[in-house]
Amino acid sequence: MEPLLARYYELKEKQKQVEQELEKLRIRILESFAEAGQAREGEYRLTISYQERRNYHDDKLFNALPDPALWRLMSRADPGKISSLLKLKIIQEPLLEGTYELKKVPILRVEKE
Repeated sequence: MEPLLARYYELKEKQKQVEQELEKLRIRILESFAEAGQAREGEYRLTISYQERRNYHDDKLFNALPDPALWRLMSRADPGKISSLLKLKIIQEPLLEGTYELKKVPILRVEKE
């Protein structure tokens, strides 16, 4: 059993290192190619797009919800659960106005041609 655990641990450590290096490269790419769109570097094509994400404020959201039972379903401002409640039409979009800030998150895609 020990070789399995040792290999798992080794791979998790490598994964951490790769994720750290990817994050450093992502930051450098975003600094170099600040605008959304496309760029080429040799045989590689970069596409940068932005996705809007909502950062909800717990206190504002709690005050905006019409029923305290809804808050107990969430227990905190969870964007995934809020999105589900919107899709199920349990809550309406106008109810959420002023309870969140929009954050633009860059999405990078690098392809080899």
